Amino acid sequence: MSTGVAATSSNGRDVARAIDELRRGAIVVLDSPGGALAVLAVELADEATLAELEAEGRAGLLLAHPRAALLNIVNQRAAASSDAVWVERAGWMDLALSVAAADPVLDLATPFKGPFRSVDPGPLAAAANAAVRLAKLGGLLPAVFAVATGAADSRLRVAASAVTDYVRADTLRIVARAKLPVEALEDTQVVAFRPAEGGPEHLALLIGDPVLGQPVLTRLHSACLTGDVLGSLKCDCGPQLRGAIAGIAAAGGGILLYLQQEGRGIGLINKLRAYALQDQGFDTVDANLRLGFDADERDFELAAAMLRLLGVGAVRLMTNNPDKVAALVANGVAVTERVPHAMPANPHNAHYLDTKRVRSGHLL
Repeated sequence: MSTGVAATSSNGRDVARAIDELRRGAIVVLDSPGGALAVLAVELADEATLAELEAEGRAGLLLAHPRAALLNIVNQRAAASSDAVWVERAGWMDLALSVAAADPVLDLATPFKGPFRSVDPGPLAAAANAAVRLAKLGGLLPAVFAVATGAADSRLRVAASAVTDYVRADTLRIVARAKLPVEALEDTQVVAFRPAEGGPEHLALLIGDPVLGQPVLTRLHSACLTGDVLGSLKCDCGPQLRGAIAGIAAAGGGILLYLQQEGRGIGLINKLRAYALQDQGFDTVDANLRLGFDADERDFELAAAMLRLLGVGAVRLMTNNPDKVAALVANGVAVTERVPHAMPANPHNAHYLDTKRVRSGHLL
């Protein structure tokens, strides 16, 4: 008899395989009680794979609700309440125009789109919503071509419910631990975490001598390759990372969690797309929404799971973001104090910091 943990791990492996296939530009089938959908990521489609998908009928275009709202589709009754909006592809919507509908970076190059007609997915709604979430999990634009398919379809299949319920924190485990002297304090350890089915690894720096039985000074830092490594001035991530390590060291010890959730959880490539939209004049919140994402897609349940695996039940949290406090508390980690952690602005990130304060509620 299988255990709940084993079932969760098995479902997770199925989802991980589907993510990999979708990221390779392959067709994946989403099964649900209302029927099955064969889907293909819009940004990776070419004429050959789209023709393969459409062997039994013309594909619809599934867009995430924020992107559909930008295209003025969600005022149609069929699109009003769905996470994934099904757009009927009229005869003029070839591959290039479908990609343009999905990718906001192309909006200035192709400003006149539509008219679009949304279609009620009916019993396929669960599969449609799962398909868009699968694209998000893969760090792709949340847009897919979709065709109803049957039980005889032999391509990789995954249950829509497994995608909808997929939580990487459920199977997180410690896989490596070592000493890692850092500039701020040589007495530092690094601990690596990985979900059982694979996927992004996350790190914890145990700086100095944190007393795990007491509220631990802790920083949750989401990975930012451009800021942490390349020294980007567009954000405050690099200074926040280095400042947190130095501040924890000066306090005598604590923990920094380094979460692989680039671009508020939308992934590195989509973050660069958001940068391109910022170059066009949109702020960081509107850029995410135009791409089809929520303003913040991060999963702080991962952070709570990491802290529990380290034996930490209570923290003093270094953050300016009340949502981080609320997320940890909601996932069973007590936050006894919020420790402010603000960095000075520069000419390139002043508007970004203003957006954090005004639109995202950061206490800056």
